[in-house]
Amino acid sequence: MSTKNAAQNGMLKTKHAMKQWSKLKAENSWTMFKVISEFVDGFERLNRIGPCVSIFGSARTSPNHKYYKLAVEIARRLTDEGYGIITGGGPGIMEAGNKGAALNNGVSVGLNISLPHEQNHNPYIDPDKVLQFRYFFVRKVMFVKYAQAFVVMPGGFGTMDELFEVLTLIQTKKITPVPVVLVGSDYWGGLKDWIRDVMLEKEHNVHPQDLDLMPIVDEPEDVIKIINDFYTQKKSELTPNYEL
Repeated sequence: MSTKNAAQNGMLKTKHAMKQWSKLKAENSWTMFKVISEFVDGFERLNRIGPCVSIFGSARTSPNHKYYKLAVEIARRLTDEGYGIITGGGPGIMEAGNKGAALNNGVSVGLNISLPHEQNHNPYIDPDKVLQFRYFFVRKVMFVKYAQAFVVMPGGFGTMDELFEVLTLIQTKKITPVPVVLVGSDYWGGLKDWIRDVMLEKEHNVHPQDLDLMPIVDEPEDVIKIINDFYTQKKSELTPNYEL
């Protein structure tokens, strides 16, 4: 039957009318250039810094909390090993990471993000290493591209977002594998149990080896050992993640 005859016989349905945007701002046409400028600035500045470790964690963690103190010590030990520290530049765990680096005369980098109610960068970032971002996705690229490892402290939605993006990039081989170390067995143990019991064993949505991507530890020396062992055993070079 021809298309014309089918339409006449009511066999072809008319497509639904598409919704339309309420408004389009002219400035949206320039968004691409704003994004490119953030990438260029970030690449040029971070290329000069050298190998770093990105530390993720909650902005709400107070300085008297055990995880804040633990993040300070981990950052201090990482600088002993010759790594710079990259954080999101804000308060809480981010501040703790920068503080540990700064108090040990290490490189302290802050990738700050412009938000409606927060955040001002913390005082422990090297003055020439405060980078300001408008776009979360550009900031994420900087976290990943220049990190030789990731230390993930307890945190909220933002920390989960950063953690699972890194794991996904490694799992799908979009970036070179690097250590991803979760700190705090009381905090992360239940999540890893759920991934194993539900994601893996019940629904088969991940591979058994994927669980090896996220070791959980509690002590600073365990963090250092995992990172050092990784680069010793794999003989991996310390280079920016150019596969991004």
